[in-house]
Amino acid sequence: MAELWTLQPGDAPLIVNVPHAGVHVPADIAAGLTPIAKATPDTDWHVHRLYEFVAGMGVTLMSATHSRIVVDLNRDPSGDALYPGASNTEICPTTTFHQQDIYLPGCAPDADEAGARVARYWRPYHDKLAAEIERVHSLHGYCVLVDGHSIVSVAPRFFDGRLPDFNLGTANGASCDAALAARAFAVLSAAEGFSAVHNGRFKGGYITRHYGKPEKNVHALQLEMAQCAYMNEAQPTPFDPGAAARLTVVLCQLVNSLLEWRA
Repeated sequence: MAELWTLQPGDAPLIVNVPHAGVHVPADIAAGLTPIAKATPDTDWHVHRLYEFVAGMGVTLMSATHSRIVVDLNRDPSGDALYPGASNTEICPTTTFHQQDIYLPGCAPDADEAGARVARYWRPYHDKLAAEIERVHSLHGYCVLVDGHSIVSVAPRFFDGRLPDFNLGTANGASCDAALAARAFAVLSAAEGFSAVHNGRFKGGYITRHYGKPEKNVHALQLEMAQCAYMNEAQPTPFDPGAAARLTVVLCQLVNSLLEWRA
C-alpha cells in the first residue's frame, strides 16, 4: 500500500496539516469511479506546495497522499454532520462538490466498505497526526495546529456567491485561545488585495474540532482558502509558483505570527 502521508517533522511549536491535497486512489477503488471522479475534482489543489516554506522555519508539515475520495480525513467516522441542516459530504463521499456522481452504478461504498476504509486509511493517518501533536506538545508544553485547506471559490452546494479568499475557522472560538485566533485573523484581514472572514461558512472541520483543546494547550485553527486566490480554477494543474506568490507571502506572515505567540 502506498504511504498515506508525507511528513517533515520540525522542532517548533507549530504543525501544519494538509489532509485534502492528495490525489492517489488505489486501483481497486479507482475501478469503480466515474470519469469525472477519476480526475479527483474536489482536491485541495497544491496546498501542501503552498506551505513548503515552513520546513525552513522548523515547523512540522504533514500532508495526506490519498484523495479524499478514498476517505475524508476531515470527517467524523461516526457519520455526524459537520454542519447540521446544511449540505455535507460523507466520510466516503459519493457525490462531488457540484453534486455529480463519484461512483459508477453499484460501486458506491456501503457501510462495511466505509468502515474498512476508516480502518485502513483514516485511522493510521490520525494516529500519526495525534502522535505528532503529542511530540510537539511534549517539547514546548503547548502545540498550535493549522489545518490547511482550499476549495473552489464558487460552490452553490455549500455557500452563496464567491467565497472570501481566507476563511479562518476556530469552531466559534472553542478550538484555540482567543488571543491566538485574533493574531491569526489580524494577519489575514490586513493582507492587501485579499478578503477574509473568521468563523464564517467554514468554522473548522473534524480535525480542528477534535484536536483543538485549548484547556490542554493544544490550539487548532483551520484555514480554508479560495482557490482563485492562487491558481486558475479551470486548469488546476500544474502548480504555478508565480500565481501563488502573493498568497504565499501572507501565509509566511501568518506562520511567523503564530510562532511568535506563546501559550
